[in-house]
Amino acid sequence: MSATQTRPDPNQRPENWEAVKELPPSAKLVAKVLEYNDRMTQQQLATETMLPTRTVRYALTRLEDVGVVESRISFADARKRIYTLRTE
Repeated sequence: MSATQTRPDPNQRPENWEAVKELPPSAKLVAKVLEYNDRMTQQQLATETMLPTRTVRYALTRLEDVGVVESRISFADARKRIYTLRTE
């Protein structure tokens, strides 16, 4: 586990985590990586998962569609978005 990773708390998973089961394997992998890392950019997710950026983008779109992931603009670089798991 890297310095930025923490053990996931199963109680902190989004309410609609069950919806992830119906998504493609790439989306499941991205969700799992986000579960261990608080917030990541698309490029960081691509590096961590070893998936192409296009696949990560598709996975993030699917995860946002089911309400498991949310994004916001990075304050450090407004060209990038930061992705996090929803905890509601």
